[in-house]
Amino acid sequence: MRITDLLKEDTMILPLSAKTKEDVLDELIQQLQKAGRLTDAAKMKEAIWARESQSSTGIGEGIAIPHAKTAAVKIPSIAFGYSKEGIDFNSLDGQKAHLFFMIAATEDANQAHLQTLARLSQLLMDESLREQLMNASSKKEILEMIASKEKEFDGDNEEDSSQNEGQVKVLAVTACPTGIAHTYMAADALKKKAEQLGIWVKVETNGSGGVKNKLTDEEIQEATAIIVAADKQVDMDRFKGKVVIEVPVAQAIRNADELLQRASRQEGSVYQGQRGAGYSESVSQAKEERKGKQSAFYKHLMSGVSNMLPFVVGGGIIIALCFMFGIKAFDPKDPSFHPFAKVLMDIGGGTAFGLMIPVLAGFIAMSIADRPGLAPGMVGGMIASTSGAGFLGGIIAGFLAGYIVVLLKKGLAGMPASLEGLKPMLLYPLFGILFTGLIMIYVISDPIAAVNTGLGDWLKNMGQGNAVILGIILGAMMAFDMGGPVNKAAFTFGIAMIADGNYLPHAAIMAAGMTPPLGLALATTLFKNKFTQEERQAGKTAYVLGASFITEGAIPFAAADPARVIPSLMVGSAVAGGLSMFFGNTLPAPHGGLFVLPVVGNMWLYLVAIAAGTIVTALMVNLLKKKPV
Repeated sequence: MRITDLLKEDTMILPLSAKTKEDVLDELIQQLQKAGRLTDAAKMKEAIWARESQSSTGIGEGIAIPHAKTAAVKIPSIAFGYSKEGIDFNSLDGQKAHLFFMIAATEDANQAHLQTLARLSQLLMDESLREQLMNASSKKEILEMIASKEKEFDGDNEEDSSQNEGQVKVLAVTACPTGIAHTYMAADALKKKAEQLGIWVKVETNGSGGVKNKLTDEEIQEATAIIVAADKQVDMDRFKGKVVIEVPVAQAIRNADELLQRASRQEGSVYQGQRGAGYSESVSQAKEERKGKQSAFYKHLMSGVSNMLPFVVGGGIIIALCFMFGIKAFDPKDPSFHPFAKVLMDIGGGTAFGLMIPVLAGFIAMSIADRPGLAPGMVGGMIASTSGAGFLGGIIAGFLAGYIVVLLKKGLAGMPASLEGLKPMLLYPLFGILFTGLIMIYVISDPIAAVNTGLGDWLKNMGQGNAVILGIILGAMMAFDMGGPVNKAAFTFGIAMIADGNYLPHAAIMAAGMTPPLGLALATTLFKNKFTQEERQAGKTAYVLGASFITEGAIPFAAADPARVIPSLMVGSAVAGGLSMFFGNTLPAPHGGLFVLPVVGNMWLYLVAIAAGTIVTALMVNLLKKKPV
């Protein structure tokens, strides 16, 4: 199938009457509808804009290739339009677009159609063709130009990875969300520029028709570096240990020369094994790298906390729902009593929260001693919970049980092999539970319960000034390492306070935890010149992460410029935490971000605290951060 089988005179507009991006898209869609190529113009428009929301299809050099694959397309087609004055299309090079090719593919587009559509994208990388199209005087002339160039393309563009063998070997992977246009344009740009530079290159395309020209293990091992130009997830694990340069697919189209030069000089990071490419994966990578640097103590503690969180989050939100009937509505003796509020409190407080500390202790012990540590840890945690030793007692119980079982394993190592089966089923649980229980009851529970009581009394009786200072400290801790040990210490303290019925600290903690990504998102919106294009795109995601109380959304920004970004985040979060305490905001739910606002005490003032911290963060980032080079 040829391009001229899809592009016809009845799907062409010379010239376009549109003056804006929205108008040109509407005009091309209506032309396809008028030519009988669509079943539903509205659905086609929805699909086209869904693609535009991911990244602009204005690729620069005066070209835009809006495209979609949707059930609204009846016949695979290409619509063409020309604007002599040019239209602002948010193009990558900031220039107006003159040539518009709208690609309409059916939802079940076959391989022949997809290859043809991809070929159009590649042909348009030819500067001479673009000039001819801009100077064409008729629709027929345009079709003849494209047919001639396509014939030339078929004759000399066969894939041959043995050509252009130079001193360096560069591999590349290209992928865009729809896999129709940008995927192949990026591949073609890299291949053409590599030929000019004398660099051997092979490009794997992840298009709608699947993976083509797949990189082999041998090629990966021999490669100098690998360029991953992708706006969607690709198979990355195979590149572990190699120098990898990750960029959006548009950068390969616009900056193929720079990327190949960087690859030849190995100016990239050695890939350590995170999955996928893009902003969300960079957050995951940073978290994984941090895990590798954690101490054994922290890893065991976080094992307990992570397994406990579902009980805390689920139970906490259910308790919050209970409070919507009234703070004492669960109490049969209170005038505001409501039977359903009591049911919610029994589920959330009596059951989910009742399991919180045993689960915490059990999984800490299991992290230390494997499965035999679970039962002693949970029993120790239950003793801590019922004796008043609380959260701190649960942590101690977990470590105590874990190391008791480790000692038991060493002490029983000399038993005959015939009795090996008795250890996990009898000896470890028997002696592990017994020794953990005895030590908890006679040595640990009472002193820790006294400490918890004293801490609770201090928090309840602290003056407003002291409360604000505590909020400032907790806020700064939340922003210091964004999901790391200091952040988790503050978060764990907040959960412990919720368990003890004090809802002030965790409100400050959540406000402060939302501020870093929200502040950076606002900074990328207001002060665009301080960020790269990729960071500005990441800022959009950071709005969602911040609103959801995912502090880790700030990690990629902090990793790129820690000396300036982290202090900015800490100041903003300290403001949010301090104001939350000053306003007396309370929060019975341990997680949820903006989604749990209905259960926040003094909700509107709480929003003021978050907004203030966000604005301060953005202003600090603008003040300290330098413009990208």
